[in-house]
Amino acid sequence: MKIKAGIVGGAGYTAGELIRILLHHEFVELGGIVSSSNAGNPVHQVHDDLIGDTDLVFAAELAGDEDVVFLCLGHGNSKAWLEKNALPDTTHVIDLSNDFRLEADAEFADREFVYGLPELNKGRIQQAQSIANPGCFATAIQLALLPLAHAGKLTEDVHVSAITGSTGAGQSLSETVHFSWRTNNVSIYKPFTHQHLGEIGESLAQLQSQPGGEIYFVPYRGNFARGIFASVYTPSDLTQDEARALYKKFYADAPFTTVSDKEVHLKQVVNTNKCLLHVQKLGKQLLITSVIDNLVKGASGQAVQNMNLLFGLPETTGLNLKSVLF
Repeated sequence: MKIKAGIVGGAGYTAGELIRILLHHEFVELGGIVSSSNAGNPVHQVHDDLIGDTDLVFAAELAGDEDVVFLCLGHGNSKAWLEKNALPDTTHVIDLSNDFRLEADAEFADREFVYGLPELNKGRIQQAQSIANPGCFATAIQLALLPLAHAGKLTEDVHVSAITGSTGAGQSLSETVHFSWRTNNVSIYKPFTHQHLGEIGESLAQLQSQPGGEIYFVPYRGNFARGIFASVYTPSDLTQDEARALYKKFYADAPFTTVSDKEVHLKQVVNTNKCLLHVQKLGKQLLITSVIDNLVKGASGQAVQNMNLLFGLPETTGLNLKSVLF
């Protein structure tokens, strides 16, 4: 039997990526794709790379018999949608916004949202009713730091510089996503105050109850469409060989997170659900480079990975995607 999946907020970037993945998932029947502004229109009119792949039409509401519903709504809108649209207790919810990621927000009505980072919470995800999908920057940064927290080795301040593609800002138009502004340009935003810091801190505290120091995070807007490249460094008493062995052991059973002996770059992961990490020791500093696709491992691919875990499937099902290197 196939998993019947529905999507709410079907016109955005994350929904488009989710549709592409689920159309080719052998155990999924893609049902209602809800878009209030596009109801009645063919899905491929909005996601025009899907011309010839699907005849699905946007709906005004869900069918009501879904096994899992993905919420691809703007931040703050998932909670409002659930307040107005009661779902059966048997329907799993995977939310891609930040509405339920923090522990203080994890309980909503009769649902409890488990933080959906498989490399951290795989066992809890497999038993969950509802999932709060992690943020894109948060995914890249957490995967760079979890092994150190697990070993109790986060004892000093952590500095992070990370750059993201323009799709990270969503489809809504603003000055900083226009081509003429973004191309040949780089800028910072929300330095030291980014909203993903909260979920990063809570995850690290699960593994190391009192991490030392602070996390100083400077996010950058990049002049490319997709991907996150994060440089994370902190003082460490580990040697390079010890650190690499620690990381490889921690991620030995994580099918999408790989520790590379060579330096990594964005094109290795764009269009995939991979996170590639590179670990090196430079003087007293341990430098971890982390690269992901913000729309796949940072959003829709990780959501499907979580769905696979919820329904007892191998977590790689439907996610053996190919990068575009050239």
